[in-house]
Amino acid sequence: MARIAGIDLPKNKRGIIGLTYIFGIGDTTAGKILEDTGIDKNKHVNDWTDEEVARIRQAVEEYAVEGQLRGEVQMNIKRLMDIGCYRGLRHRRGLPVRGQRTRTNARSRKGRRKTVAGKKKAAGKK
Repeated sequence: MARIAGIDLPKNKRGIIGLTYIFGIGDTTAGKILEDTGIDKNKHVNDWTDEEVARIRQAVEEYAVEGQLRGEVQMNIKRLMDIGCYRGLRHRRGLPVRGQRTRTNARSRKGRRKTVAGKKKAAGKK
């Protein structure tokens, strides 16, 4: 089993798909890494030799991945919240950030709300 950037890559997947299990590496970056290291994109992860895994590990070190990238993203969000811009306020309130509507269809960002029964009006004055 190949372990790169602290992630165990799945054995039964093609190399280009297996590399995408690392946070920060998508299809394009995975293809570029395999191309730069001279490894076939269709070769399965369990068929990689130790030397190929070492070359891939060295190529991945050039990119910000996993913990480093997650920390960078969190710092960017914190910066937005600190300066008080619109996007920062939306993050702070837990609402959609990128202009989506909130009157309906914002359940994943706002969370499930419980309905509150309407108040009964006091006995009417006549």
